[in-house]
Amino acid sequence: MSLMSPQLQAFMAIAEHKTVHAAARAIHMTQTAVTQRIRVLEARLKTTLFVRTRAGMRLTSEGQALLRYCFSVSELEGETLASITGAAVDTTIRMVIAGPTSVMNSRVIHHCLPLMTTYPNLLLTFNINDIEDKVQLLRVGECQFAILEREAVMPEMEYKVLAPERYVLVCTKAWKHRSLQAIIGEERIIDYDASDEMTFNYLRHYGLIEGARHDRHYVNRTDAMAMMLVAGSGYGVLTAEFSAPYVSQGQLHILNQGEIYENALALAWYKRPEPPGYFTALIQAIS
Repeated sequence: MSLMSPQLQAFMAIAEHKTVHAAARAIHMTQTAVTQRIRVLEARLKTTLFVRTRAGMRLTSEGQALLRYCFSVSELEGETLASITGAAVDTTIRMVIAGPTSVMNSRVIHHCLPLMTTYPNLLLTFNINDIEDKVQLLRVGECQFAILEREAVMPEMEYKVLAPERYVLVCTKAWKHRSLQAIIGEERIIDYDASDEMTFNYLRHYGLIEGARHDRHYVNRTDAMAMMLVAGSGYGVLTAEFSAPYVSQGQLHILNQGEIYENALALAWYKRPEPPGYFTALIQAIS
């Protein structure tokens, strides 16, 4: 049972399945009927919601905004139907939280676990993601919450500032007796990808960037990065929390006298006019 209009149901189906054909199959309608519903909706809103690409139907910025509205309505709808019809309705709600490995593993998942008992119909997906653009995931409705660098939060988003990530500069324990200048001048950096500026930010902050090589290895998982650092493939930054076990086990060595670089973080989401209880509880738990 859904309280949404037929036009919005067709819109959400295309947004999820990426093609009109797949959307029509999913909601048991003809392609012509689905297309007509989208045309009616676009005419009512006086805007274009999709553009056709080789990869399928892509949401416009207006379509992304409408999709966020639809997710918000769907969440509220579940609580409303539950209060009206009680146990006769399936009130399961899924919420997706996207964030980097360090924060998700050390804080977010642990703090959210009690909510699974408090809200038994709340299904949580933890999207542990060090590479993908989490702002875009939030915009297109693929997550409801995202852990972002504070400067990445967009003006239209709601947010709460989180405790910052605390990065240390590390290398293999085998380089313990080499000087910092020798390591950064002779060895390559290990980062996630070409857009990852965290090691460079650390080096700039401590006036070390001029003496450092700028060619880098890339690996898009924190555990794999740690493995490469232990093996002596290069040096780089890890959060103090993540690196601690490797340091205590004698696998990694902390450089630059353990100096910390703090990376400001925020929990971001799009505003709900009437946020359900579990939505507010998630914000409180994470922040």
